[in-house]
Amino acid sequence: MANLQQVNQSNFQQRVIDNDKPVLVDFYADWCGPCRAQAPVLATLAGEYTDRVDIVKLDVDQDGAIAGQYNIRSIPTLILFRNGKPVDVQVGVNTANTLKTILDKVL
Repeated sequence: MANLQQVNQSNFQQRVIDNDKPVLVDFYADWCGPCRAQAPVLATLAGEYTDRVDIVKLDVDQDGAIAGQYNIRSIPTLILFRNGKPVDVQVGVNTANTLKTILDKVL
């Protein structure tokens, strides 16, 4: 299981938008139970997709401007970016198989 890297206002452009690889962003909050349930699945996938996809997390309480920019209304919300643009959005807790299907489509 890999540790997910945190993104924020200062590094979002570089780590997500300008990234050559697809990036799955987990919009979460520390107090959110479903977000905590999603975290181990994402950590496992980060380990499996290490060289092909970056999986990062963004705390909506600390970076509300970015969450607002992407119309995050419910957490957890996962947005898959490719070439700096959102290509898939998943709201709520997802299984590893569901997320693998989505990731494999963009690879």
